[in-house]
Amino acid sequence: MKIQYFEDTDTLHIIFSRNSPTETRDLDENTLLDLDKDGQLCSMTIEHAKERVGIPEVEYEKIRA
Repeated sequence: MKIQYFEDTDTLHIIFSRNSPTETRDLDENTLLDLDKDGQLCSMTIEHAKERVGIPEVEYEKIRA
């Protein structure tokens, strides 16, 4: 997974897989989902990220089973 934040446009882009997207769906007017040929989620784009997801207070923790 890769997380990119574009400060100039306040856009958060989260990449979940390296598969190429073949379809983009609007979740709402500020959230886009990119799907691969099998309908699996490739990435998500979130506009107005500071107010919607608390950028830059993003934390990541890997928990082993």
